[in-house]
Amino acid sequence: MWGRGLTVFIHLPRWHTFDTLQNMPTLKKRINISVSKDIERAIAKLALRDEMPQATKAAQLLAQAIEMEEDAIWDEIATKRSRTGRYVSHEKAWKM
Repeated sequence: MWGRGLTVFIHLPRWHTFDTLQNMPTLKKRINISVSKDIERAIAKLALRDEMPQATKAAQLLAQAIEMEEDAIWDEIATKRSRTGRYVSHEKAWKM
């Protein structure tokens, strides 16, 4: 049973250092965010349900949120145009 004051040592191969564990090469940008316990639990449950790492699930959810923000902006622009009667012809819109 794990108790208070117990120290756990993880034995790694000699070539592993703290620096190599913290700065593993990746093509993706890493960011640190602080979330509430409720958000943490939700991401954990969704990741478990979808059988993927929590970081991957969080990245998917962020991508969806950004798409929703973009949709809201485009909707606002379209609504303003439709109210003012300012239309752009098909030919003008696709002209290069």
